[in-house]
Order: sequence, then structure tokens, then C-alpha cells
Amino acid sequence: MPRRKPCGGGMAASVQRWFPFDLTPAVDQVIEQVRFTWCLEDPVTAVLPGDSPFWIVRRSRLDAYLAEQAVAVGAELEDGSAVETIERHGNHWRVVSGGNVYTARGLVLADGSSSRFSVPLGLGPARPRFAAAVAVEVEAQVLEPSTARFEFGLVHHGFCWAFPRQGGYSIGVGTFIGREAADADAVLARLLPSLGLSPEAGERFSSPLRVWDGHHALHAPGAVVVGDAASLCDPFLAEGLRPALLSGVRAAEAMDRFLEAGTDSATADAALADYTAAMRREWGESMAWGRRIAQVFYRVPKVGYQLGIKRPTAPQRIAQILSGEMGYGDIAQRVIKRLLFQRG
Repeated sequence: MPRRKPCGGGMAASVQRWFPFDLTPAVDQVIEQVRFTWCLEDPVTAVLPGDSPFWIVRRSRLDAYLAEQAVAVGAELEDGSAVETIERHGNHWRVVSGGNVYTARGLVLADGSSSRFSVPLGLGPARPRFAAAVAVEVEAQVLEPSTARFEFGLVHHGFCWAFPRQGGYSIGVGTFIGREAADADAVLARLLPSLGLSPEAGERFSSPLRVWDGHHALHAPGAVVVGDAASLCDPFLAEGLRPALLSGVRAAEAMDRFLEAGTDSATADAALADYTAAMRREWGESMAWGRRIAQVFYRVPKVGYQLGIKRPTAPQRIAQILSGEMGYGDIAQRVIKRLLFQRG
């Protein structure tokens, strides 16, 4: 560490309430408004609430900062040591990493969208669903440093995003329905000039997004799974950082209760089951509606843009969702009925 990871880096500032230390040293840019476009035209702007703006972070800085905070209170960090095997032995876990063998009562699995261990260990969905994405990092002068952009018309069954950061942009192209990825180079050749950039600008990375696709157990005996490995990414707007941080905090609380229970197996098992229940309540129930919206919206995106994004109340609702003040369930039934009626 610090490590590079393809990631737009956007997250609601409201995540601060989950942490006992200040996160702002890891914040690259504060977003005050979000602009939506259809084929780079027909803009809609959502002004974010002043007390709950949207933050842009650089993952290399955020990840290293969180690791530093953990080490400062007693965690041991084995940097650059790849995990080779994870096995259950009696009531303990056995982890082999870099030639070392670790045993522990509790395990928190956090190995990302390309997780090798979650399915074999029975954590999360047995058949994860992936969206295809290309991430682009561009060093350039930023035209509107406090504005994040979402572009819906250039990508079939998906969208683009452009998040300003210090010294440049984090840009992405994502496809959310079907297995065929977007022609990212063709999309970027149109999107980048709208930001004052060369059509060929930026360093590009292909990156799978492991999106939420139903309620699943996020715990097993003595173990929990968090973040992208738990398939928590928003299936509509591709938000991954907020659920990753939320799951990390809730998993820590559950693991603390699990360890405290000692030999009381019923109490210990209940502590980890409570983690799955908490993530279903605080994230999954909203994502169930988000998935339904995505399934309709990305099949008829032009209709979705006109009837969803461009409605007079839409900017305020979108701002509330991005800032964490509202979930998809608060708007979903009206949005879906409107889209289905128009489509019929």
C-alpha cells in the first residue's frame, strides 16, 4: 500500500457518522451538484444538500488512510502478502498467507469484486452478477471541480460517469444489463471532448462491478463477508464505497459481539446472523428496489431519462439518494409504474 484500484471514488459525506476519526484528510474533492445528460445534451442538475455533500476520494489514499488508523489502534498489517488458502478447522479458521499460517476464531472476508473465496466459503450469492465497466484516470485541468456528471445516452444498457478530483478526473463506462460490454473507446471518444479532453486521453482499466442481486447470507460459522466481495454495489448508479464502508462497520460490530460471546455458541452465531439482517435492513431493502428500477430503466433508457430524471421533483430525489438521506424504496413504485405505463 498505497495501491491503485479502478474506482470512481464517489461517496456520500454522511459516511463520516460511522467513524470515530475524521475522514476529510482522505477527501480529494467536495461535490456540490450532479449533472445528468442524455447524449451530452438535455441537462438536468441536482444540487446536493449543504449538510450532506458528495465526496470524491482517491482509493489509494483512502485505503492507506484507513489502514493507518487501524494500525494506530493495534491492528497488524501484513502488506503485500497474498492469501493462498482459507480453511475451516473445527471452530477456528486457518489462513495461509505468504508462507505464514494464521488461526483465528473470526474471519472478515474483504477481497473485492473478483473474490476467490466468497463462493467456496458460502458467503453471499452462489452465482454473483457482474456489470462490465471500464475506468479511466485522466490528469488534466478540471473545468467544474464541484460538479459530478452522469451521462445516460451514450451507453446502451448503462451509463458514463465523470468525477472531478485533484488534478484530473475519474471517469467510467458501465453496462448493467446483459453480458456484452459497451464499446468503451467509442463512448469515450465522444465523452472526453465534452470535458475539454483528447478522445484518447487517460489510462484505462477494465473492471468488473459485482452488483447487488438479491438477499443472501453474508455470514457463515465464524465468518462474515463485506464490500464488493459481498455483492453490495448499487445495481442502478454503481455506488460501491458507501455500502463497503457500511458493511465494514456493521461487520466489526458483529464480530466484536461474536468474540465476546466466547463459548456461548448460540449468542455467537446470533451476533453474525445479526450482521446479515442489518445489511439487509440498511442496504439490501433499498437495493431490491434499485435493481427493479435498473431493470426497467436500462431497457428503455430514453423513456427513463424523460420520465424519471427530467421530472421536476427528480433532482431533489436524486440528490437525497446520493447523499444517503433517502433509499430507492421511497421512490421506486411511482418510478416503475410510470416507466411501465409509458413503455406499454
